[in-house]
Amino acid sequence: MAQKPHLNLVFVGHIDHGKSTLVGRVLFDTGAVTEQQMRKLKEEAAKYGKETFEFAYVMDNLKDERERGITIDVAHKDFNTDKYYFTIIDAPGHRDFVKNMITGASQADAGVLVVSAKEGIQSQTREHAFLAKVLGISQLIVAINKMDAIAYKQERYDEVVAELKDFMKKIGYDVSKIPFVPVSAYQDDNIVKKSENTPWWDGKPLVEYFNDFVVPTSFDDKPFRLPIQDVYTITGHGTVPVGRVETGTIKPNTKVIINPGNIQTEIKKMEQHHQELSIARSGDNIGFNIKGVDKKAIKRGSVVGPVDSPPTVAEEFTAQIIVLQHPTAFGAGYTPVFHIHTTQFPGTITEIVEKKSGDMENKELLKTGDSAIVKIKPLKPVALEKYIEFPPLGRFALRDMGMTIAAGVVIDVKKKE
Repeated sequence: MAQKPHLNLVFVGHIDHGKSTLVGRVLFDTGAVTEQQMRKLKEEAAKYGKETFEFAYVMDNLKDERERGITIDVAHKDFNTDKYYFTIIDAPGHRDFVKNMITGASQADAGVLVVSAKEGIQSQTREHAFLAKVLGISQLIVAINKMDAIAYKQERYDEVVAELKDFMKKIGYDVSKIPFVPVSAYQDDNIVKKSENTPWWDGKPLVEYFNDFVVPTSFDDKPFRLPIQDVYTITGHGTVPVGRVETGTIKPNTKVIINPGNIQTEIKKMEQHHQELSIARSGDNIGFNIKGVDKKAIKRGSVVGPVDSPPTVAEEFTAQIIVLQHPTAFGAGYTPVFHIHTTQFPGTITEIVEKKSGDMENKELLKTGDSAIVKIKPLKPVALEKYIEFPPLGRFALRDMGMTIAAGVVIDVKKKE
């Protein structure tokens, strides 16, 4: 496991387009899930009256999800190809869960966008593809799923692909580099081996494309930053935060500062997948013991950094944003919820500094499609960084009315004194 390069792979796409089933199928076909486990899940699915959901159940561990048949939280599971060791992040497709999708995708190195051949592009297909782009996932594969539902017709596949290419070009993807693989997750077409049902398809099976991903540039040379995802109290170990090292490296017995709150402590020991680590690098998901800190003092969204480069707490920040969708328009005074790394906070847009695109007559209002530089005042303490210095801690999405309104990057931060 440790010998192969590691990649985090996220699966995104509209609800009911078969994301979870595709993930389960990939795990089963690559041997990460055994036949015996699969049989158990099949029985379980039948018990809930969800006969075709056994593959989806591989990731949907929560009982609540099984009964409702939807993915709620971001689940993690590992599998191998001959070249890489992957951790799959199965990001929820359901509307209310886009905020989890944002935290899931922000940890991914590469993505698979799942689109049903039958339904084609849906609202969340657009939203997820856009978020993937903004969150820095430049390596993408599109799986055109449920080919069995359209009798494996090439004409329908071509239609969906043409529509997708058109849309993806607009949001900045180089579609010439993206494979659009016709698959049926449930029937096992073109997952690890080529299917006889699509003789017209001259590409490779889906899993073989995973080997074409490249390991992203490491951020090991930057100062250490780890946004906390969860905090546990474990008997005998005390307070144990978990999260992904976004930048830098860290060793046990290092003094750190956790912000907001300027909490000074020491990381005692660190683990990844229950194995003790002597060093953690960017990209590693770790759990670590800290001493003398009450669990209540830190929470999801707090950021850990070294004493000589503490995480920046923002009094106010300047950002470049692009408006994805808004029913009307908004200007200074607008207070949506910002999602950045593992945290969310309400923030007020205090000023539209400069409009970059859109209707140049009305410089005070932003509507769908506009791009602008704005100033934002967080309404609660938050640690974030300039995108150029710490990319994973400088990308964000704005949400309001149950939808993603805009996405952007932090270009400057005024520190809280």
